[in-house]
Amino acid sequence: MAEVATLKTPAETALADLFARSKSLLPGDARSREDAFHRFAEKGLPHRRVEEWKYTDLRALMREVAPLAEKPSEADVARALSVESVFAAAAPATIAFVDGHLATADAMPAGVTAVPLAEALAEGHPLLAKLGAVTDAEGNAAYALNAAFMTDGVVLHVTGAVEGRVALRFVTACARPAATATRVLVVVEPDAAISLLETHESAHGVAHQPNSVVEFVVGDRAKVAHVRLDANGDKALALSTITAHLGAEVAFGTRNVVAGSAVSRHQVWMTFAGADSHGAVRGATMLSGDQHADTTLVVDHLATGCESRELFKHAIDGRGTGVFQGRINVAPAAQKTDGKMMSAAVLLSEEGTMMNKPELEIFADDVQCAHGATCGQLDDDLLFYLMARGLPRPEAEALLIESFLGEAVEEGLDDELVGEALMGIVEAWLKARG
Repeated sequence: MAEVATLKTPAETALADLFARSKSLLPGDARSREDAFHRFAEKGLPHRRVEEWKYTDLRALMREVAPLAEKPSEADVARALSVESVFAAAAPATIAFVDGHLATADAMPAGVTAVPLAEALAEGHPLLAKLGAVTDAEGNAAYALNAAFMTDGVVLHVTGAVEGRVALRFVTACARPAATATRVLVVVEPDAAISLLETHESAHGVAHQPNSVVEFVVGDRAKVAHVRLDANGDKALALSTITAHLGAEVAFGTRNVVAGSAVSRHQVWMTFAGADSHGAVRGATMLSGDQHADTTLVVDHLATGCESRELFKHAIDGRGTGVFQGRINVAPAAQKTDGKMMSAAVLLSEEGTMMNKPELEIFADDVQCAHGATCGQLDDDLLFYLMARGLPRPEAEALLIESFLGEAVEEGLDDELVGEALMGIVEAWLKARG
């Protein structure tokens, strides 16, 4: 029988050429990078016939491949970081990356050490053995591409209760389209605690392609609070992944606020490996124009007595498209699981679109699990009530939208400074909407 050859798209061919040219220049073990790229190349860019990418056809969306960003000069770094970060007032310690390379790092507070990823890869740092703790992510295209191309990042080792917050700031400032691949590994020892604030920014009008991964490996009784902001430019195609491997009696929370990017795909894998842990995944998405934002998450309950909460809110204006795909898996051993997932969207125009696909897969019999999804417009009665009391329609709409998004932005956030910063992002979006 004749062999059947799989046709590659121009983007897939360009990625293969880019990897062949770059792999020897990137830090760390070339074999592990080759294995990662091989996992990607076997299936290629995901498309709408791949179920988990059904609503975000990356093969169609990624027509061109940007070259890897070069290491910036000191002048470029100074210029990129001259604009104050959203979380500047909230985080006294900041690790900043410019064009995918470590640029500046403040002294870390007691209880946490930071090692540049390029240095850790070159030296074979022992904590790198914890990369890929959530193995389900390895076959994912975005994760595999990050593993193949990652240029820099940081390894954070948390050994105590860290006072204050640590900020991770990623800025893509190239004047021409560029790709970045950053990886952060956060290893939290038993009984330790940390609060992380993560921001992603890139220039408007330039088709940058950032691909970031943050991996959490959390020990027993540890506490982690994580906030992520996508403020990328209006032409960016941004891929991001969060993985969390949780021990016993852990308190873990992550939330993602999307206020930028032409196309974004945010993925979360959260695995309950130890008993009696609590994990929360939240998000708020604000879209206008032709923006497309996809949030896809998988929550694996493998141990008894764990509780998971997922809440996502979407405000969609113009011709924006929102996507939510969420799945809670409950293994046979995960008795007394309590899992609840909710996605809600408000459409602010006739042309906006929302795709919801929440799922449950339960193989245990003593559980409490629920999921739901809603999609609608602003309540006319509430609008009338506000307008009858003297508020102009734009202000009345803004008040309702702010209240709607505020639940996902602020719920479970015991940090006033961070909450104010995030609500400032919501207010800025509403003001731009007019």
